[in-house]
Amino acid sequence: MNFHEQAVELVKKMTLEEKMGQLRYDAPAIEKLGVPAYNWWNEGLHGVARSGTATVFPQAIGMAASFDPDLLWCVAEAISTEARAKYNGYKQFGSTGIYQGLTYWSPNINIFRDPRWGRGHETYGEDPYLTGSMGRVFIEGLQGDDPTYRKLDATIKHFAVHSGPESTRHEADVEIDRETMDDTYLWAFRYCIEHADPSAVMGAYNRVNGEPCCGSETLLKKILRDEWDYRGYVVSDCGAINDINEHHHVTFTKAESAALALNNGCILNCGFAFRSLQDAYDQGLVSEETITNACVKLFEARFRLGMFANDCPYDSIGPEVIECEAHRALNRRMAEESIVLLKNDGILPLREAKTIAVIGPNADALDVLLGNYNGYPSRYSTFLRGLQDNFDGDVIYSKGCHPFIDAAQNPWMEDLTREAVLAAKRADVVIMFMGLNPSMEGEEGDAYNGHNAGDKADLQLPPSQKRLWKAVRATGKPIIFVNVSGSAIDLREQEKGAAALLQCFYPGAEGGEAMARVLLGKVNPSGKLPVTFYRSEEDLPPFDDYHMEGRTYRFFKGEPLFPFGYGLSYTSFEVGNVHRGFENEISLSVKNTGSYDGMGTVLVYVKSDSRPELNKQLAAYRKTFLKKGEEKTLTLELCPEILERIGEDYEIIAEI
Repeated sequence: MNFHEQAVELVKKMTLEEKMGQLRYDAPAIEKLGVPAYNWWNEGLHGVARSGTATVFPQAIGMAASFDPDLLWCVAEAISTEARAKYNGYKQFGSTGIYQGLTYWSPNINIFRDPRWGRGHETYGEDPYLTGSMGRVFIEGLQGDDPTYRKLDATIKHFAVHSGPESTRHEADVEIDRETMDDTYLWAFRYCIEHADPSAVMGAYNRVNGEPCCGSETLLKKILRDEWDYRGYVVSDCGAINDINEHHHVTFTKAESAALALNNGCILNCGFAFRSLQDAYDQGLVSEETITNACVKLFEARFRLGMFANDCPYDSIGPEVIECEAHRALNRRMAEESIVLLKNDGILPLREAKTIAVIGPNADALDVLLGNYNGYPSRYSTFLRGLQDNFDGDVIYSKGCHPFIDAAQNPWMEDLTREAVLAAKRADVVIMFMGLNPSMEGEEGDAYNGHNAGDKADLQLPPSQKRLWKAVRATGKPIIFVNVSGSAIDLREQEKGAAALLQCFYPGAEGGEAMARVLLGKVNPSGKLPVTFYRSEEDLPPFDDYHMEGRTYRFFKGEPLFPFGYGLSYTSFEVGNVHRGFENEISLSVKNTGSYDGMGTVLVYVKSDSRPELNKQLAAYRKTFLKKGEEKTLTLELCPEILERIGEDYEIIAEI
């Protein structure tokens, strides 16, 4: 008997009320049938989240900066292993609570279209192909390769056109044309569905062209089911179905909202709207057949996860894998590959200094390692600790300022600016760790800046940090500036005034160790920007305009401070001899022309006169290690789905 048949047989034994209860994220037990209570809500964006101790990998945007899908697959496989270990422990209690199960609401494959969006650091950046290809391997790593059972259920979110502003997400109606939808907002979803078979799709809060996403006939039936032939299940974002009547005012009651969602294919409710399904049924708004079919699909997923089996190979995974040495080493490597070198006048790798001053509010902060939707490491390395453990000379430390409250405007606060200046004067080199933290950019309700609901008002460093930068720079000491953030920041002053400039996206528990190894030359930096760094927010269209004109490297016509795909190395590379081969294949040569071994990432773009509005479009990439002086010939396949949209007559642009 296959999983579908098993689910049908089990659901046949349930009452209508019991079936309705199983469509809630907090599904109750049905003791007479041996069905334990199960909570469908679990998070694993960059490690098992909100479930105690776990390996905390770099935030998703940082892993995107690695441009290393093979490494990301290893990360996802490690996450799923720890998730299984935790589930195997929790199920001994007879049920599983929130964040203790196997159905993971990750990855977030929305497009990071505007750097002001607070949740952008949960994504893989601004490019559809990078997002789709990284999302694909993350899904595959989570779900496993067993021919019978799934290791975890991966859920791609948020479907669709969700990318801020956070403050209006519950009532916003995005009016957008289908061409832009297919070209940008839906591209990664379709790619992941066709190439990785994710178990679930999560609907978004907003409306698209008047239809609430979690009750949209166009999105959930016509596109997802009919056009793409998707056969997984759809879950609502938390509270999104209630929004249909409370904020979108498309319906009048919870019962109507629940019926609209369920009838259009959103069969699992995170929130409380489906508690009104009985009212919807009594009013003739939804049929028992629809409820039954939804219940069968959800139990089919549970059977596929081996929840009711005694031969699931993943049941043997024990707690010793959680934060094990192999996962910590993998975490450190991903953190190293996520660091992006933006400027270097020759000061790096750091070899000559005898005394360094480590200054800044992010230097010894744990929160900037963890990002959001995170677990809790039992061991971690802040940037200060990483340098103290790895630098042979003297390390002087000063926090310098509060991350966002300026002591100059608050006379009762300690003002550490003078201490920072004194520390700088004593040092040969200053390393400043500045930028943002997850309380300054994040999801609505998670960030301190409630007036912006987690979004950024601009791309500026906080005034407290600007004042510290000016004071330390005035000492005349060479500065290595490390911007720590999940999004683009205006770094024009630092690009001019710092001897070296690095971007570090929230790098996980091993971030400090990884950063120290990069700064000291034990590791050659290889990260590249998965987003454009603009000069100012003034270069951007209004935040609430979802059209792509003037946004991202594909459509921006101005001069960025640092473009998408930018990232330096301690060595130098050359790419050439680009030749088209069979079908979509191309070959090219890559040579390490510098004096260090290192990893280089070839980015292959296409452009066409048939798409004049499009600057260029990433169609392939490959990361490869080359010893100094080494040359390789690489063969890459241009993404056929990209070529389909770009047209037959295209130009190839290869960069490294």
